[in-house]
Amino acid sequence: MDYKIAIIPGDGIGPEVMEQAIRVLDRVGVRFGHRFTYETALAGGCAIDQVGTCLPAETIDICKAADAVLLAAIGGWQWDTLPGDQRPERAILGLRKEFELFANLRPAILFEELIDACPLRPEIIAGGLDIVVVRELTGGIYFGERGYKETELGRAAYDVEQYATGEVERIARVAFDMAMKRSKQVTSVDKANVLESSRLWREVVTEVAKEYPEVTLKHLYIDNAAMQMVSNPRQFDVILTSNLFGDILSDEASMITGSIGMLPSASLTTGSFGLYEPVHGSAPDIAGQDKANPMAMILSVAMMLRYTFGLLEEADAVEAAVQSVLRAGYRTGDLGGGGAGTTLIGTQEAGRLIAEAI
Repeated sequence: MDYKIAIIPGDGIGPEVMEQAIRVLDRVGVRFGHRFTYETALAGGCAIDQVGTCLPAETIDICKAADAVLLAAIGGWQWDTLPGDQRPERAILGLRKEFELFANLRPAILFEELIDACPLRPEIIAGGLDIVVVRELTGGIYFGERGYKETELGRAAYDVEQYATGEVERIARVAFDMAMKRSKQVTSVDKANVLESSRLWREVVTEVAKEYPEVTLKHLYIDNAAMQMVSNPRQFDVILTSNLFGDILSDEASMITGSIGMLPSASLTTGSFGLYEPVHGSAPDIAGQDKANPMAMILSVAMMLRYTFGLLEEADAVEAAVQSVLRAGYRTGDLGGGGAGTTLIGTQEAGRLIAEAI
């Protein structure tokens, strides 16, 4: 089979981890008889520097012509002084809105080999963790009305949190469908004791749950959910939540897995098209030093193979290769490489070892 992929390396460590993702994809192609072709596109700070805008029209066209998009990392301190609507990160929001990528899947899996890297006590994580955060991605406060106004206390800024019934229904169904393939448990996270938007969220999710009588639904307030994530994370299976709360909870979950460098994500629409990216940022402080962990980027490739291309065996092979490298004791710096029983490796060596293990 032939697959066309739009490649957005972005900023900071983005090009480095993307190089390893392509190395792994090429190996999958050889091993399983597929042909992957790539077209590179600009987005983020590098796009601002080269063409004056964070999301050029040409990039949108390249993505539209592709079967899927791989995005590495966007942003950096160089562009921190730009106005909010011109910052590199607006490119990610623009892509989500342009392609109606309303469903963000962020699996947080604690590999047995990384239990020592988890900051929680061993008895809390005994047996490992396997959580999926299903985050609504094109609504809420990130896309709501915003602006400035004058008040008695001076200039004020505001951002509006708003959700419509249809937006909540469609992301809820994604979560419940996923739960049906897992442990049939959904935890919906909101702030219904304070926010009207959360009260609507809870009402709609409860109605959708009636379509899935086999699934157990539990509601938690965001502050309680954040506490439970570190005190009893094994209670969670599928977490359903809004754009803002999902952003926070998935990053919290990433640290439980040992490092944010281990968390992939998929941003999906109603069809097979998707955008796949690691949860971590551009880490400009280590860019160009062969220190970045490419595993989240590589695991994002596995999600692309599974969700957009339907290549389940190939996706399993990539994930198994990552685990086999960890099992052999290889670690990047963020995972404690160089400690007892481990070998410290860099970005390129990690990619090479994972590709060879497929």
